[in-house]
Amino acid sequence: MPTSVKCPICHNEAPWTGNPHRPFCSERCRFVDLGAWADGKYRIAGDDLEDESQHADETDRQ
Repeated sequence: MPTSVKCPICHNEAPWTGNPHRPFCSERCRFVDLGAWADGKYRIAGDDLEDESQHADETDRQ
């Protein structure tokens, strides 16, 4: 196991052991990454999902 890794956000060396934010170097970089997920900057490949609002409308009509 490596003793340090590069932070995926700022690319600084971050300790692996004893680091509560790993693989990030700090809480700040961890939150920057979380914000990117929330903004939709990261995506996981897959089929498009149905629009949930259309599905809710169809269920209400029944």
